[in-house]
Amino acid sequence: MKFIDEYRDADRAQECARAIARSVTRPWTIMEVCGGQTHAIVKFGIDELLPRDITLVHGPGCPVCVTPLELIDKAIAIASKPGVIFCSFGDMLRVPGSHTDLLSVKASGGDVRMVYSPMDSVRLAREHRDRQVVFFAVGFETTAPANAMAAFQARREQLTNFSLLVSHALVPPAISTVLGAPHNRVQAFLAAGHVCAVMGYHQYEPLAREYRVPIVVTGFEPIDILQGIRRCVLQLEAGEAKVENQYARAVKREGNLPAQHMVREVFQVIDRKWRGIGVIPRSGFGLSPAYAEFDAERRFGVADYHADEPSECLSGLVLQGVRKPVDCPAFGTRCTPEHPLGATMVSNEGACAAYYRYRRQQEPHRSL
Repeated sequence: MKFIDEYRDADRAQECARAIARSVTRPWTIMEVCGGQTHAIVKFGIDELLPRDITLVHGPGCPVCVTPLELIDKAIAIASKPGVIFCSFGDMLRVPGSHTDLLSVKASGGDVRMVYSPMDSVRLAREHRDRQVVFFAVGFETTAPANAMAAFQARREQLTNFSLLVSHALVPPAISTVLGAPHNRVQAFLAAGHVCAVMGYHQYEPLAREYRVPIVVTGFEPIDILQGIRRCVLQLEAGEAKVENQYARAVKREGNLPAQHMVREVFQVIDRKWRGIGVIPRSGFGLSPAYAEFDAERRFGVADYHADEPSECLSGLVLQGVRKPVDCPAFGTRCTPEHPLGATMVSNEGACAAYYRYRRQQEPHRSL
């Protein structure tokens, strides 16, 4: 396909890598904040094209991976109730909770359905007014407009049997948390193009100024990522710290204003717990007071659930860029896609899943 192949051209990729090598005079550490970019980096060996002075680390850019264990337990509790149709995207079904997962609930007779859009859940609520329909609204800013539209449409149609279990996380506060951590070694960021397509990139500009780090909005194909890395390196070498937009074919500084309006209509910014990281202030969306009636946590009495992360799983350190998946003693042995210890081994955007699929035989990395 023309508009994919031109961003996967091997000769252009090699030239980009050589241009990066010519620009580097000292070691730099760059974090990509998107699970899709992580998979592209590992799949296409982008990091192996780079000079040794460039270290790529993987950030908390997988929405499934950062969904806390207690949210999974809440989903399982709701899905197990009689009279409930629990709807979710497919990659959430195998994420382990404290004792089981949603796929096992389905196998035991629960009505758990994989959908392709939150509006599919609204349709089910319309068709099954005698049952409670719950949609697991997981994601970063990218999916928030569609999930907000589902609640907006349900209220318009007076679908009192529809609700959302919300686990929306926001990227800029996560970047701030990474930069403020005492063990931080990250000096520049590749920002996720799809998030910025919705929200714009003006919200990253205060971060670049405050922490003196380059942030480059980047796409998801090899050429995109290599160009994003080169822009980071050029800024680092010049002592600059600003936001650049490599992904101009899809992203504008102001973002998608109608989508942002819909998000503000339905959601409000709240503190959010991130799996393996903890609570990050003002790092998530929750339903606004005007839409509180659609809050599944309140409706089903699961708001007070708490759970401790398994100590054996290093996903929190992986999500913060402190460790690589192959540093984990359980990687590929006690933790596999069939029997995962954590979400990073399950999700299509998880770093552990990417390394398991493409680099299972790799030697452990040096920790940062």
